[in-house]
Amino acid sequence: MKVMVIVKANDDSEAGIMPSTELLTAMGQYNEELVKAGIMLAGDGLHPSSKGVRVQFSGDQRTVIDGPFTETKELIAGYWIWQVKSMAEAIEWLKRCPNPQGENCELEIRPVFEADDFGAAFTPELREQEDRLRAEVAKKAT
Repeated sequence: MKVMVIVKANDDSEAGIMPSTELLTAMGQYNEELVKAGIMLAGDGLHPSSKGVRVQFSGDQRTVIDGPFTETKELIAGYWIWQVKSMAEAIEWLKRCPNPQGENCELEIRPVFEADDFGAAFTPELREQEDRLRAEVAKKAT
């Protein structure tokens, strides 16, 4: 199963305060373990919301809202994409993670939808399109 591990933002990440060398080193070692175990597919930190925008949809209308956004508990500071056998395995790996914010923080694990999750609505034609697009993305990534 594929999961997304979400690192929630805090006041420091929203202020653009960068992690220490010690934390970057610990996270680098942890990421190396994840890669060697075949768990980590991707992962990145995100700039503060002050550098982002939101696009609000209302019917056919689109409204662009510039950051920063005020509710840090609803913001994301970074993420990983992992391939694991189960949610239990993802939890065990996450328990080994260095504390990404050096204080009380919360990380969230969410399963990523897979083709079979969509049932009959995901027709063979849509499945073929999805496979083709994924192959194109993978080709461009190399």
